Amino acid sequence: MSLRHKIAIGALVLAGSTFTAFLGKWEGTGQNVVYADQLARGLPTVCKGITRYTSPVPVVVGDYWSDARCAEVESLVVSKGQLALADCLTNQAIGQNTFDALSSHAHNVGTANTCASRAVGLINTGRIPEGCQALAWAPDGKTPVWAYVTDVRGRKVFVPGLHNRRLAEAGLCAQ
Repeated sequence: MSLRHKIAIGALVLAGSTFTAFLGKWEGTGQNVVYADQLARGLPTVCKGITRYTSPVPVVVGDYWSDARCAEVESLVVSKGQLALADCLTNQAIGQNTFDALSSHAHNVGTANTCASRAVGLINTGRIPEGCQALAWAPDGKTPVWAYVTDVRGRKVFVPGLHNRRLAEAGLCAQ
């Protein structure tokens, strides 16, 4: 049974309430005015992390999005991202929490980046606990990963909030 088939029969849920609440904690709620995300070098962002790269409609700094528009576009963006993620996950033993954690990671760093990650590689080979840890830690178990941004001078800068998100994703993934 493919992971997409598990989704189709309801064994895995797209944009479920647990995932939506988790995403709201890290992306925020009630962000109805498009803003220039400073951690993403000014990328226009709205609602729960919708950007011009993920949205089917323009995302323009200063525009106001109603709650209904946020909900509609978020549903489209999340479902599309989760279906793309399912295409790169080959381990059929993945549970909802692991899928939701990987979905959060993909929503934040891009599905292609998550699919190419060491975490997904480990999870696909059946090493789920190690893969979950790889969402937050390098192989040495001490160096944070996926918690850095590049500043305007081109320097890699550690962002504690991103690492906290990675730790939460690793925790959810391992449940």
